[in-house]
Amino acid sequence: MNSPPRVLPASPLQGERNDVLVLASASPRREALLRQAGIAIGRIVAPDIDESPKKAELPRDYALRLALAKLRLVAGTHQPSVVLAADTVVSLGRRILPKARTASEVEKCLGLLSGRRHQVLTAVALAVPGTKMRTRLVTTRVAFKVLSAREIAAYARSGEGIDKAGGYAIQGRAETFVRFINGSYSNVVGLPLYETVAMLQGCGRLNNE
Repeated sequence: MNSPPRVLPASPLQGERNDVLVLASASPRREALLRQAGIAIGRIVAPDIDESPKKAELPRDYALRLALAKLRLVAGTHQPSVVLAADTVVSLGRRILPKARTASEVEKCLGLLSGRRHQVLTAVALAVPGTKMRTRLVTTRVAFKVLSAREIAAYARSGEGIDKAGGYAIQGRAETFVRFINGSYSNVVGLPLYETVAMLQGCGRLNNE
């Protein structure tokens, strides 16, 4: 069974309104991106769900399933708030790379990504009272240069790739690995801002700080 959502303190807001938006994510990167876009967050809730991929599950299906699972868990206990959830997946073809938990997992992910193109998919899900849940799936294509064993080991030791999908954070040292990117940069960080803002504006409930 899923554990109850864990409520986290939101960062202080300028002109704070606590009922603006509930962010169903523990990711500080998603919070920072929303604030960068001037979007007020009233509450942050960390949904505890099983993130294990199903057998033969495609990356896009996996991302959408997890985003909707987070959304349903949090929206069910935070009515009538607007709730936003997302899930980011790094894939090599049909292969889903894990969210790296250890330095050795970071090294394994980077070894797979070295010299190759991969996809970063983020599913965004939105619950607005009185309407159907809305979803968007955004894909960005990224190519890494060929990484030396020394570069991989040094990055793994830095700890930057821990708890990151695919074992890297593009907004940090790993940006030096990127040879090519096609699509939304913020999507690779963890939330596609253009599409997310469009969804919030479309529901007519977007308030800016």
